[in-house]
Amino acid sequence: MLAMPTPRPDEQRIVITGVGLTAPNGDGLAEFRQSLLTGRSGVVPYEIRYFGKTVAGVCRFDELKYQRRKEVRRGTRAGGIGIYCAHEAVADSSLDWQNIDKSRVGIYIGVTEHGNVETENEIYLIKGYDYDTQYWSHHHNPRTVANNPAGEVSINLGITGPHYTLGAACAAGNAGLIQGTQMLLLGECDIALSGGVSESIHTFGIFASFHSQGALARHDAPAKASRPFDADRNGIVVAEGGCVMVLERLSDAKARGAKIHGEIAGYAINSDAGDFVLPNPQRQAECIRMALSRAGMRPDDVDIVSTHGTGTASGDIQEAVALRDVWGDSHRTAVNNTKSFIGHAMGAAGVLELAGNLPSFRDQMCHPTINLDRIDPECELAGLVVGEPRKLDRADVILNNSFGMLGINSVVIVKRYTGA
Repeated sequence: MLAMPTPRPDEQRIVITGVGLTAPNGDGLAEFRQSLLTGRSGVVPYEIRYFGKTVAGVCRFDELKYQRRKEVRRGTRAGGIGIYCAHEAVADSSLDWQNIDKSRVGIYIGVTEHGNVETENEIYLIKGYDYDTQYWSHHHNPRTVANNPAGEVSINLGITGPHYTLGAACAAGNAGLIQGTQMLLLGECDIALSGGVSESIHTFGIFASFHSQGALARHDAPAKASRPFDADRNGIVVAEGGCVMVLERLSDAKARGAKIHGEIAGYAINSDAGDFVLPNPQRQAECIRMALSRAGMRPDDVDIVSTHGTGTASGDIQEAVALRDVWGDSHRTAVNNTKSFIGHAMGAAGVLELAGNLPSFRDQMCHPTINLDRIDPECELAGLVVGEPRKLDRADVILNNSFGMLGINSVVIVKRYTGA
């Protein structure tokens, strides 16, 4: 049994005070949560240049809500998603934004990839000019530099503090939260805009690559294509989306009477150091245990595990092995999956999936996994919630898994803030 940690002062406790998001099945936390509780998918038919017809998770946020048309044309889809989510998060936080010292605000945005969309589009357009490079866009470099999504947020919101775009494959959404938490603890900023974005559905290369790998989902009914842990799963549904959270020290949040969505209790990142794409369940279990140890928690202290499960043949099995390693056959902890609703939002996946579970602290409901008609015996998980939401006796702790290519694993644990 782990000894409970010494209570930390409020200055060393990091809380979530704002959430802004766009997902294929909802804009804003309330609509997203409602979709998750009522089983509404955001996966639809989709067609993209060269690759052709497929399915995808497509967002429909108002890209002109916080930008002019000229700014949208000059910028990137990932940057636009980041801008939208950051504004929504700030609004949700009720910060007195006009009077905030913007040099003390940090931006930490995770991505799986960036620049592919713009590069593909520019190559397509220059083809019409017989590849004469004088017609190459002068916006190419600022569009494709690695810091772009966070940089676009900085410019749009007038933030002069540090901005990082974090490349962490599909663990990037969690990585953004972890980076923001650490920078607040180090005193490098007073407010952190942290999360992840995905523009992935706008690049044909991602669809083509998953297809050639045999890992792209297909189904006659698009809403049923994303089916993690199901015996008939056949791959990933590519999705776009984004989520940015406002993180603050608890002392600052209390001083201004902020509402608190949850408190960051623990986190961990490690590496498989193995294969390009095949996960290592031993390393994943180690990452989970490291996060639990830092939080001073045992597995049974966790009320909801938000799984990474993408719908690939091997990846889902490996995560199930890791989860059984940590929780055994315990039914105490509820387990769910959000990608079954929206597909895989890549760099945004981890933080979006965590956001969808945060309202459990208030309503004590665990949203289900959908499209799980016949579980793969190798993916059996004792607490898996399937088909319909489950009312929980206790909803105080959420553990969020997010893993990525090249063997990067991330886990974030959030607990309900009680005022104690």
